Amino acid sequence: MNTTTSPTAPAPQPAAGAGPTATEVTGPPDALRPAVAVFTTLDTPDGPFSLLATADGVLASGWTADRAALAGLVHPGLRPGEDAVAVLPASDLRLRADRHPDPPSGPAPAAVDAVAVAAAAAAAVHAYYAGDLAAPGRIPVRQHSGRFRVQAWDTLRGVGPGERLTYAAYAARSGRPTAVRAAAAACALNAAALFVPCHRILRTDGTLGGFRYGLELKQRLLGREAGRPENMLF
Repeated sequence: MNTTTSPTAPAPQPAAGAGPTATEVTGPPDALRPAVAVFTTLDTPDGPFSLLATADGVLASGWTADRAALAGLVHPGLRPGEDAVAVLPASDLRLRADRHPDPPSGPAPAAVDAVAVAAAAAAAVHAYYAGDLAAPGRIPVRQHSGRFRVQAWDTLRGVGPGERLTYAAYAARSGRPTAVRAAAAACALNAAALFVPCHRILRTDGTLGGFRYGLELKQRLLGREAGRPENMLF
């Protein structure tokens, strides 16, 4: 699915190979609501990691096993109904990914269903923890918001493993240098953790700032990406 932005304010480009991030629409958001979604929870070195995906990409993800809490992060116009969500064990998705190992590098075609996207996303999480830190950035993501937040989420996808930006630098890279609070809000409202790496944004003084899943986890992620022991990040 292509990212849609204002023709007068083009969004910054994501990193090469990154899947699309978000959509901005002018019609009723409910028209975007998916008919089918897949939820799964993976075991990772940092604890349970869950994701909610459709045929178009990851809607939400993070270090939790709470399906309701994760679904609550999705924009109401994109949030699938309870009866539209299939809960699949991670082992089933791993078998699917083993048979089709290449995750989509762009918008998932209509023929690719939510199971295939969820399997590719789960495989990317496993790959991240195995050392392919760029793997989550190759998975399409679907979020809905206004123009600047869409641009800010696209910008996040261009912040690569090992790179860190301050909130001020993040706002500038997103096209609005004075919108530091709005940039921080984009991080706070990002539903697709890891796939949209808001953990790579820090306060201006270099301290960690906030993170939905806790500062200890944020430090471990940054330490892993920097190739340093987690207790030697700073």
